[in-house]
Amino acid sequence: MGDLDGEQKQLINKFLNFRMIDGKRTRVRAIVYKTWNRPATSISERDVIKLMVYAVDNIKPICEVVKVGVAGTTYDVPGIVARDRQQTLAIRWILGAAFKRRISYRISLEKCSFAEILDAYRKRGIARNQKANLHGLASSNRSFAHFRWC
Repeated sequence: MGDLDGEQKQLINKFLNFRMIDGKRTRVRAIVYKTWNRPATSISERDVIKLMVYAVDNIKPICEVVKVGVAGTTYDVPGIVARDRQQTLAIRWILGAAFKRRISYRISLEKCSFAEILDAYRKRGIARNQKANLHGLASSNRSFAHFRWC
């Protein structure tokens, strides 16, 4: 992991921090590296990180829906997502999808995580469906966009 650019390092750190529970960073780092070592036999380390970057880019939402109360009524108002929040939501959805994919404890979390990252790279999977659902909801509520500044 010697010659990564700043954006890739930030993505890896964010991925580690989202995965971390009770401050056990060493354990999380081992799980994440096992996830990335799974395809390392056929792909180089830089290519695995590029795969991760492309997977997150495929899952990043462009718009989201925010609940805004106007005159006693709550509207779902679509709006553009900030760049940092796009990455955060994408990582959160990928990790959440990996946990959903893990049916039993016999299936390792590394295997499920890598499968979901691969699906995100191929523009399919649970996380991609979440993005599509969010964009559909924002599209169907376009008529309330003028409430964004209320």
